[in-house]
Amino acid sequence: MSYLYDPNGIDNVGEQKSNTIKGFKLYQNYPNPFNPSTTISFEISHPSNISLKIYNVLGKEINRLIDNREYTTGSYKIIWDGTENNGNKSASGIYFYRLFTNKIVLTKSMILLK
Repeated sequence: MSYLYDPNGIDNVGEQKSNTIKGFKLYQNYPNPFNPSTTISFEISHPSNISLKIYNVLGKEINRLIDNREYTTGSYKIIWDGTENNGNKSASGIYFYRLFTNKIVLTKSMILLK
């Protein structure tokens, strides 16, 4: 299960440093390593369709936190509780999260410790 802090479509995340690609930022999750949940933050500079997916080290998609949803300009954060799409808890290990827009893909890694 994931929770999106999106009271008015925008949630301030804070002033963190990150790479910017055409106005999009994907921040390192926190805490990292994590157990049982972690927060993933991102910013977009213009309205876009967004997908945010979690992958295991084999490249298999295990959770789709955001599925091609329209977002307005702003800062967002979402909490991942370590579950997979099928409701099972993920095992300890390294995972990757990817932010997709129509034109870019940004990827970061995270560690789940149990």
